[in-house]
Amino acid sequence: MIGLDIGTTSAKAIALDREGSVIATATEEYPLSTPQPGWAEQDPELWWQAAQRCLSRLPDGPIGLSGQMHGLVVLDEHGEVLRPAILWNDQRTGAECSEIERRVGLDRLIELTGNRALTGFTAPKLLWLRNHEPDTYARIRHVLLPKDYVRFRLTGELLIDASDASGTLLFDVANRRWSEEVCAALELPLEWLPEARESTDVASAGDQAAAALGVGIVGPGGPLSVVLGTSGVVFAALPGYQPDAQARVHVFCHAVPDTWHAMGVMLSAAGSFAWLRHALGAEYGALDVEAERWQPGVEGLLFAPYLAGERTPHADPDARGAFVGLSLRHDRGALARAVLEGVAFGLRDSLELLRELGVDATAGRVSGGGARSELWLRIVASVLQLTLERTAVEEGSAYGAALLAGVRAGTFTDPADAVAQCVRVRDRVEPEWDYEDAYQRFRSLYPALKGLRV
Repeated sequence: MIGLDIGTTSAKAIALDREGSVIATATEEYPLSTPQPGWAEQDPELWWQAAQRCLSRLPDGPIGLSGQMHGLVVLDEHGEVLRPAILWNDQRTGAECSEIERRVGLDRLIELTGNRALTGFTAPKLLWLRNHEPDTYARIRHVLLPKDYVRFRLTGELLIDASDASGTLLFDVANRRWSEEVCAALELPLEWLPEARESTDVASAGDQAAAALGVGIVGPGGPLSVVLGTSGVVFAALPGYQPDAQARVHVFCHAVPDTWHAMGVMLSAAGSFAWLRHALGAEYGALDVEAERWQPGVEGLLFAPYLAGERTPHADPDARGAFVGLSLRHDRGALARAVLEGVAFGLRDSLELLRELGVDATAGRVSGGGARSELWLRIVASVLQLTLERTAVEEGSAYGAALLAGVRAGTFTDPADAVAQCVRVRDRVEPEWDYEDAYQRFRSLYPALKGLRV
């Protein structure tokens, strides 16, 4: 079983045996283009070339796909790419987001799609093309998301799964189909959109749904997923379609048929620690050692992790980060611990919103590059007051995509069977510190900082 993940900075492919053990991996990096401040684009040909090179180094087998969500790929009548893809982290569409909420109505938009209009989503990008690149817009005949463009190049099929389609803002998430009402309100042709099916039918999912499946999140009542990647995610399966009335968390279709999920997303999780490491010219291991010398709370030092704006819970692309409470005693180890704690507090914000939707998890399955830090896991477990579990295989979205390939090929009867046979807990990290007072102080940071903007 092959899992191919089309990420923001690289493509990754893995091959699994029937028991879920990884027998081969391949990774190919590619650049990100920022032609103007706040823009983020990529040439889809880079994904295709990277995918070909990855797959060439793996054995043959059924292929499952995952990938970065929300990115806009537009094709002409011949299937040719019209312009570079506009990615999930592009911030140019603020005016178009307001236009969408005005045309559809905010309450109705949340009711239909489970979300409000955010700059990263796909629909605002289409409106931006109509407003700013009308010649390109006039030539559009097909709209795809990143991994689905790679599928098109692999198979010639124009398809998408319900989980990834949920992030377009054009999908009726409750009924798991394209929304005629939203498309009509935005004057976007339904015939541009690919056929939407369940993840198990097409062996694909958006990256977060695939990653959650890869750590065993198949239904409500079990563990939730905690991702310490560049961005941070707290993800829980729901028993039914249940959007947050204010859309402070995303509600999408899960990769499991007839199942939905809610997730809070913070934009700078491990990305915050990577920024600090580069700023200080330090190595991760050294910063971990220095951070561990400080007591929880770092003598009042707090870090607001809003280095690239924020999604959950503030939905504010203009939010910015800060250290608050610095003293002469604080050194770079103190800064490091404050960053680790600030990200954990941001994840706690998401968890609290999921709890308002009725999520009652007793454990979190943790993944992402940040999960390699033992100190960070102890901090996150303590802040969330959850036992964190690491699985035997930490291949993220590609692993979930490979399991979907196995389901489609008949190796497993359904996603729950795939998880039962392949996903195993390796170890656990228990809460050990009391962070309640520090977390309540953290919650006051965003409104205070918002009032200080230039």
